[in-house]
Amino acid sequence: MLVAVDSSQSGFSVECSILSTLRDLYWSQLGKTAYILSPRDPPQLLSLVIPIYNEEEVLPLLVARLEELLAKLSCAAEIILVNDGSSDGSVHQLYHLAQRDKRFKVLCFARNFGHQIAATAGLDASSGDAVVLMDADLQDPPELIFEMLARYREGYDVVYAQRVKRTGETLFKRWSAWLFYRLMSALVYKDLPADTGDYRLVSRRCLDALLEMRETHRFLRGMVSWVGFPQIAQPFVRAPRAAGETKYSLGKMLKFAWTAAVTFSPTPLRTSFLAGFLLIAIGLCYGVYTIVCVIIGAYIVRGWASLILLNCLTAGALMISIGVLGEYVARIFEEIKNRPLYIVSDRLNFDSETKK
Repeated sequence: MLVAVDSSQSGFSVECSILSTLRDLYWSQLGKTAYILSPRDPPQLLSLVIPIYNEEEVLPLLVARLEELLAKLSCAAEIILVNDGSSDGSVHQLYHLAQRDKRFKVLCFARNFGHQIAATAGLDASSGDAVVLMDADLQDPPELIFEMLARYREGYDVVYAQRVKRTGETLFKRWSAWLFYRLMSALVYKDLPADTGDYRLVSRRCLDALLEMRETHRFLRGMVSWVGFPQIAQPFVRAPRAAGETKYSLGKMLKFAWTAAVTFSPTPLRTSFLAGFLLIAIGLCYGVYTIVCVIIGAYIVRGWASLILLNCLTAGALMISIGVLGEYVARIFEEIKNRPLYIVSDRLNFDSETKK
């Protein structure tokens, strides 16, 4: 097999010959980073991590689909269900499930810590060679894992599910999701894949690197992209929620978007800096306008308009800038407290040596 690299600008050409007895090598491109993919064996153990929050209606459907998946897998698997302080009957179903089937492992939080923290706890507790993170609402079809595993065997360390169509969602939800990913990619983190959630397969070496990042405010899909390694999209059509209601209200979605922006980029701070320049430009333009009015003899109330306009613009710009700066300071304050990301009240079907 020959692998050739040719650069027309430098006239550089490299050609290397690899003996057929060696493993096949493939090129992968992620942004500007090129990788050589080495095909690998299937994982000896596959971990599935699923955060649970008030999902008593969908849990029976989820368990049935997962049991079908486990029956078809060619490798051993563990399913880690993280109860994120549910207030409905989810916890009772999880306890009964763990007693009935040891492949289902349950982590129960002492209180609600949030979806991203619950996902992190499940990743911390996983021990598989490959780990799949997915939601409980069955909008992420478990059957897609077979295609993810095929990509994993090709040598990819991250296989993220990319939505090509969203069914059963409102026009506002589809539009806001489309806008969120485009703005994040353009203004905050250019390597963030569009139209992807947290549903993805991650190799053990990539996961170990990811778990080194222990910041309090977490945006996992961005963090996985930041870590690097060979990554590829697996397209799929997103199904409607199987049962129950979404736990992401408009307020939570906006908070999540703000967390993503502030956690991953200083862009909000730079925006306030640019707003200061814009304020100066508006003031200069208004000054020119006032001078022109005086020259042509147009009637103006001396000092009134300029005073009100400049005061409003200055006060508004200062308040916005101080607010954005305060948001960063508040997050620094929360980080330096160095509190644990979560507190586990109960663990079912885990070995005593499993890391916290």
